[in-house]
Amino acid sequence: MTFADRVVMIAPQRLIVLLGLSIILCLAALIVLDGSPRRAATAAGMSLGCIAAVLIVLRIGHRIARGQSRKSLSLFITNDSAPSFITGADGQIASSNAAATRTFGERKDATLASVLAERISNPGPVLFRLQSRAASGGAAREEIITNSGQILLSVHAIGPDGFAWRVEPQNVQAAGSLPSDSRILPMLMVGRSGAILSMNHAARQFIGSRVKSLDAVFSAQVVTPGTVMQISTTSGNQPALVAQTDAGAGRRALYLLPPPVVGEQVQNHDWQVFQDMPIPMIKIAPDGTVQSYNKRASKLIGVMLDEGAHLSALMEGLGRSINDWLDDTLAGRLVQKSEFLRLTRGDCEAFVQVTLNRIEEDGTPALIAVLHDATELKSLEAQFVQSQKMQAIGQLAGGVAHDFNNLLTAISGHCDLLLLRHDQGDRDYSDLIQINQNANRAAALVGQLLAFSRKQTLRPETLDMRDTLADLTHLLNRLVGEKITLTLSHDPVLHPIRADKRQLEQVLMNLVVNARDAMPSGGEIRIITECSKLETPLQRDQVTVPVGQYVTIKVSDDGSGIAQDKLQKVFEPFFTTKRTGEGTGLGLSTAYGIIKQSGGYIFVDSTEGVGTCFTLYFPVLAQNAHVSVTKAVEKPAAVGNAPKGGVILLVEDEAPVRAFASRALRLRGYTVLEAENAEAALATLEDVDLKIDVFVTDVVMPGMDGPSWVRQALIARPDVRVVFVSGYAEDSLGEAQKKIPNSVFLPKPFSLSDLTETVNNQLH
Repeated sequence: MTFADRVVMIAPQRLIVLLGLSIILCLAALIVLDGSPRRAATAAGMSLGCIAAVLIVLRIGHRIARGQSRKSLSLFITNDSAPSFITGADGQIASSNAAATRTFGERKDATLASVLAERISNPGPVLFRLQSRAASGGAAREEIITNSGQILLSVHAIGPDGFAWRVEPQNVQAAGSLPSDSRILPMLMVGRSGAILSMNHAARQFIGSRVKSLDAVFSAQVVTPGTVMQISTTSGNQPALVAQTDAGAGRRALYLLPPPVVGEQVQNHDWQVFQDMPIPMIKIAPDGTVQSYNKRASKLIGVMLDEGAHLSALMEGLGRSINDWLDDTLAGRLVQKSEFLRLTRGDCEAFVQVTLNRIEEDGTPALIAVLHDATELKSLEAQFVQSQKMQAIGQLAGGVAHDFNNLLTAISGHCDLLLLRHDQGDRDYSDLIQINQNANRAAALVGQLLAFSRKQTLRPETLDMRDTLADLTHLLNRLVGEKITLTLSHDPVLHPIRADKRQLEQVLMNLVVNARDAMPSGGEIRIITECSKLETPLQRDQVTVPVGQYVTIKVSDDGSGIAQDKLQKVFEPFFTTKRTGEGTGLGLSTAYGIIKQSGGYIFVDSTEGVGTCFTLYFPVLAQNAHVSVTKAVEKPAAVGNAPKGGVILLVEDEAPVRAFASRALRLRGYTVLEAENAEAALATLEDVDLKIDVFVTDVVMPGMDGPSWVRQALIARPDVRVVFVSGYAEDSLGEAQKKIPNSVFLPKPFSLSDLTETVNNQLH
């Protein structure tokens, strides 16, 4: 930066300082010069005059220096082979080099926008955008597709109000000149809103005039790339094969190709023009073999694309034979439409959208396949389908679990009633125990489905992972066996988290068992707990972990690992890499549901032959957070010692569950009034002389649900306590239970002792 530039930048501050000095001189003059105001004013005026003179000299020096700087830069660009210009902030051209004169002609007192208007339609916004970026960042550049080809337009800031521009042609035939319009196909540059930003000379010739919107070009309102469409021209509608490519910044380039109409002869030079097209295209023989292809098609399909290769060897997923598709297209039996196919590339998964067009060459029919890369589209579609599938499975699991819980409650409940009448010496006792144990196993399976659908009842509490893992270590060592070493490593400062201890232990056991099964010859399983702080959001697997403090638990092994194509499926229910009979495929889906329902995150990293690592993130529990722990129902050691007496109103729409619950409560000395729905319960309560101690009600019933009728009943009987039972999770109550005083939740399936002790605790 020159001295004059520095002076101009600080001139306002210096002016304030000098003005202050003049005021001080004025005051000093009043004191020194006998306090004469006239003399003081004269002195101050002379001071200000000197200051103004100095600033004028500095301004003139700055202009001279700036002019010399521009003159030096003009000499520098004189021998540049690309057209270059020096402009002011207003776009006025101060100087240009010889290459600019040869390309754009001699222009005196012109603006850069008027010079480039012949090549770029409406160049003003483009120049303003680049100049603004150069003014803030020093330089800017952008590739622009013009009506004569592609150019690279760059700009550099010169001081505060000068700019150096360079117009560099791309793929030019001769240095110093832009490409001519020969062999250029008609091209339309379209913006985000459908407005035509520019047209090349070939497009203007074909259409007959300059147009500003797609509606004026296409007879059909929707532009479909890869198909033959009718183009509105001054001489009537003309067919053209529309090809599209992305031009960046939300723009797209539409090319109008010669239509492959049946009966027309395709000349060889026409296909040579297609070789340089930015659209992947393949020429296919009637039997499906590749006859020719352009560069973009080779880049998209890969090394498998070669002359003589069959189309069925390049792509798949049509749902029927590729040959049948080709035959129907050649015979004209298909309405022209695109098909989505999967490429048979071995290095990556890629999809293409293929549109076939029939042509004739030397009397022989052939097909032109116009391709579009649809990998991103299909990936998004697969993610959407996957999320929909997981949601549907979750809803199905929740509904099935509810019905199963009712059945299991009736089975295990009546089994408990039978066990009360049989001791260990009875010959039927072992059969009853088997029924009870298998009912419990079925209840555990249903619990896993509920865990996956995140509809199970969690009982969270404050946990220190060191204590939790210390309690679990003995069981984990027994699970891994003698061939495998289990190693624990804890962060010295480990903050507490909030989770259901029993469910978290199940997650860790599932992960450790999977790690053990992945190392049949032995190895080491490492469990590492750490405190980590995320300064920025962590994005993985379409999940964003917010900023904050987390306790991470890593379970890693040195086993066989998981294949990359199966890695994203490990959390799906019933998906397993084990052989039939070795696993249910519910372990990791259960772990996923528990972690998500607890407010955490779970990720997996795996390399085949190296090992697998599962990482769990749990938010750190704030020290000053108010925690209300939902405690499990405490069961006295002897059920038979429970206090007797009390009137119970039992409301349950499932008859087998209601029969079991009624008998169980009566055996414990309670008086039980039964109702099959909420309406019957409210009818029973119309007797004002009837005293009720506890309501035992199902949550989800036909008609009025449990919380609704209980709130209505508590208006007249505010002191009655409530036990809600449900096959769904406790969360199904939502805020309803929180507004009902003296209420507890008992999940299904429940045993005889669970029910009686819960009612007993509510009474006492």
